[in-house]
Amino acid sequence: MIVRNESEHLPRCIESVRGLVDHVIVADTGSTDDTPNIAASLGAEVVRFPWVNDFSAARNFALSCSKAEWNLILDADEYVVEADIEAVRAFMRGNRAVGRIQIVSLTQADDETNETRNFITRLIPRNLRFKGRIHEQVDTDLPRINVPIVARHLGYYNRNKAERNIPLLLEELKNSGDHAYLYYQLAKEYDGIRDASNSLACYKKAVTLLTGRERYAPNVIVDYLYLLIKLQQFDTGLELIHSRSDWVRAFPDFHFACGIFYRELILHDPGRYASMLPMIEASYRRCIEIGETDRYDSVAGAGSYAAWYNLGNYYEIIGDRDRAIECYRQSASYRYERALKRLQEIV
Repeated sequence: MIVRNESEHLPRCIESVRGLVDHVIVADTGSTDDTPNIAASLGAEVVRFPWVNDFSAARNFALSCSKAEWNLILDADEYVVEADIEAVRAFMRGNRAVGRIQIVSLTQADDETNETRNFITRLIPRNLRFKGRIHEQVDTDLPRINVPIVARHLGYYNRNKAERNIPLLLEELKNSGDHAYLYYQLAKEYDGIRDASNSLACYKKAVTLLTGRERYAPNVIVDYLYLLIKLQQFDTGLELIHSRSDWVRAFPDFHFACGIFYRELILHDPGRYASMLPMIEASYRRCIEIGETDRYDSVAGAGSYAAWYNLGNYYEIIGDRDRAIECYRQSASYRYERALKRLQEIV
């Protein structure tokens, strides 16, 4: 891992991999707290690398210090919560591939904490390296296969990294040329600091550069749609839904966002759009039909409990109490707190 001033999180990260790895290498990029001493006290090999505004350079230096045949890459604010070590060993023995582990990130929006599940390439054979100044990627054409390792990530919970990330992304665009992924990351950073104008411009640019074959393409569409909802740019949202649905038809998060979009659209102009009310029901039904996914980065519940809950809200709005209760019960079967609370209120 590469670290800087991570004394709060580092012990949990290192302790979480005891018994899973043979050796821990911590590349410190200029900590001013006790991070290096903590790492050493926990048995890690501490190496120093001066920060040069390039995450790949730091990661690649850390990897160059490893003598292992396989390397598991973590960040200090992550920690492993599940791992099938025998299955991982079988993967390393039998595959000419790289491994994607599941990263469960806590995010907060509208006073609710959500979990986003990302599958990121973090288990790689020796001699592979990263590319990209920020949001770096493993530089390989090898197949990327999900492996049974799950880590929790706290880095995006009540923390804003835009001040660091935006200049790096702009520099990367300057050096590498237009790239949909970089514009997408910039759009999210600008949205995080409520710079709607720049966020919109970056989303538009990202969409024009997408081919639809990129694994992250559906996430671009969904996140762009949420921004359009927030800004009440409904005409653009309708155009986006209709023109890009082929990219996202198997993505529950897209249909979940559509359900919210149609609700807000109707509330904005009921005289014009009331006829689209059934689209709300259809959107959440489609979420449930697809179910949870590991094909794309997804918000937990978009294909299950959250979709059932929102469908219950829909039935309440149209006065169908019995169907609303059934949906809340389906949601509550996942121990979803909001559904449990709503059932107590209406049953």
